Parts: sequence; C-alpha cells; structure tokens
Amino acid sequence: MFTGIVEQSVAVVGIADGPRFKRLTIANPWQDVGPGESISINGACLTVAEILDAKLGFDVVLETLSRTNLGLLRIGDRVHLERALRVGDRIDGHFVQGHIDGTAKLLDKQFEPDCRLRLENVAAISKYIIPKGSVSIDGVSLTIAGISSEYFEVALIPTTISRTELANRPMGWPFNIETDVLSKTIVSWLERQQK
Repeated sequence: MFTGIVEQSVAVVGIADGPRFKRLTIANPWQDVGPGESISINGACLTVAEILDAKLGFDVVLETLSRTNLGLLRIGDRVHLERALRVGDRIDGHFVQGHIDGTAKLLDKQFEPDCRLRLENVAAISKYIIPKGSVSIDGVSLTIAGISSEYFEVALIPTTISRTELANRPMGWPFNIETDVLSKTIVSWLERQQK
C-alpha cells in the first residue's frame, strides 16, 4: 500500500531480459532497503529482487509489462519511487495499491494560466474517473480537474512539477493509471447488484 507521494525520482541503470520477465535495475537512493521489500516504480508495486552496490533490481513479469509503461523504459529514463506505507505514517495523498489499471496517453499539456495535463479517457478506466476524484498517474496522487468522454485532466502544482517527471513526459507518453480503490469498489458492487 502506498500514498502516491513520490519520494525520489531516479535513473534506470540497467535492463535485461529474463526467461519470463525483464530485470529492471535502478539507482538506489536509500541505505536501508532489504530484499523482498515492496517499492512503487511509476506507480507499479514491485519487489526488490537484488541489491548490488548502489543499485536495486526488480523482476517485472509479463502481466505487469503488458499493463504498464515499464517495458518502454530505457537506460537513463527517470522513474518515480515510493516505499510502502508503514503503520503510523501520514497519508498525505490517497490509498494507492500499486496495481495499475492500464495506461492513458498524454494528449496535451499547458503551462498557463496553470499547469494541466490532458490524458485520454480509455475504456478500461473511464467508469472510475470521477470529477474531483483521486487518481494515481505514474505513481503520483492527483485530483481529477476536468473530464469528458474523450479525456480527463489533472492540474499540477509547482511542487509536483519540480519533484516528478510528469510535466517532462513527451506527447503520447503512456502514463500508468491506477484509479481510486473506493471508486472501483463502489462501481464493482453496483454492477454485481444489477446482475
């Protein structure tokens, strides 16, 4: 469980193919990470598989590669990191599971009068996107600022712009999207009641 408050943005330092996975290696910004620990990388919950020097290795399985942008990463790309929530921690964002619902492409970004990103409202997530609802975009907890049948928008505050890679992503970038677990629970319950 995470909060969507990005702790670090670090570089990918290695990518290797395994038998049924890709080994993703990143720079390790922490001194106390242990094997088996859960870390959110661009919003996807991954398990530390290897600690070597100042690097952390993660095995990204085919299911995760098919649902996220992790398979598109190249050496030198920067990713968002967040360590798992601990009992007693503040929850400054919203509850984020690290289970990506799908990707949504960046359609437009504007910087005046405020910074907004416009993302495609894809079928896999559209019923969970609600006005002023929470959404995790590449692991960043944000609020829906606008919505239509074709797109949804989020506004970025200066702190988010400076601490994340969101505003730097190119047009067409497929952001990892995790919709709010409360929205998913309510919609799922209502759909089951109609059957």
